[in-house]
Amino acid sequence: MHLKSGVLKVSNHLKRKTMFYHVKELQFNARVTKPDVRFAKLLLEQFGGGNGELKAAMQYFVQAFGCRKPYPDKYDLLMDIATEEFSHLEIVGATIQMLLTGVNSELKNAADESDLTKMLDGQAAKQDYIHQAIVNPHFFLLSGGGPTVTDSQGIPWSGTFVNAMGDLTVDLRSDIAAESRAKLVYENLLSFTDDPLVKESLRFLMTREVAHFQMFEAALESIQPNFPPGILQSDPRHSNKYYNMSQGEDFKGPWNEGKSPEFGEDWKYIEDPIEYVHKSNGLLKEKSEGSPRTEMSVQKTNKLLSAERRNEVSEATSSGNGEMSWQRILH
Repeated sequence: MHLKSGVLKVSNHLKRKTMFYHVKELQFNARVTKPDVRFAKLLLEQFGGGNGELKAAMQYFVQAFGCRKPYPDKYDLLMDIATEEFSHLEIVGATIQMLLTGVNSELKNAADESDLTKMLDGQAAKQDYIHQAIVNPHFFLLSGGGPTVTDSQGIPWSGTFVNAMGDLTVDLRSDIAAESRAKLVYENLLSFTDDPLVKESLRFLMTREVAHFQMFEAALESIQPNFPPGILQSDPRHSNKYYNMSQGEDFKGPWNEGKSPEFGEDWKYIEDPIEYVHKSNGLLKEKSEGSPRTEMSVQKTNKLLSAERRNEVSEATSSGNGEMSWQRILH
């Protein structure tokens, strides 16, 4: 499926309206060697699960609205990837449907006792099928032999899966993490099927997660400054302290010694946090050490960046006569 941004001519004028339309071919030609009820159930994780294709499509779709005017290039990116994720949802759904071939027809054989034992190759297979049904009864009893908008355990898809904070630098970081998790799910799914044709589809979908990861990473890098996320800067008295908060063998690395990766501040390792907190009166007497930033420079940056971001949005979304239109109308 390709959900394309289409063009609709209106009353012989050059006015154009955007819309979604469905192209009746898959982006990738999904195939299976034979039915596999058990793997179909596992694959539901990428249909209606918290790291699946529906979650990704809805997340990028929702995030796009807030940057339509101030960041039209990022709006285009998010809508393109959201649309591709919907096409991936169809690939997953089609694969599930093919893996369940035979289930629907047997469910329709209501007059006689089900012949699922034949399809599942004997009594042992039937017992396994019943066990799977007990684990996720809705998948087998209510779906009619097709995909359901749930994860592999039958938990319904939820809008709470969608992360959209309204700050593009934050949203893009969420998207990078989402692609990472989805990639890992596909990687794990590849271990649970021996079907070479299913593996082919899964590898394609996994690869597109890697491609999207890079796209979001590049988009984030194109927004400067983008650290820390949001607008307000961090307090230089506390931004470079590493507290040794656990007992046992301690380790050093670029996260607690040398320069911090974003600010270039000197990490200060607090060996005994309790003593340090006591001596500093609960950190109230804390001083800024190892940081070139000062409270004055931080407050100056806060004001400058606040004004910059505000102007970006207000200039892009202002309406001269009070009337607002989502897209530019051509005459």
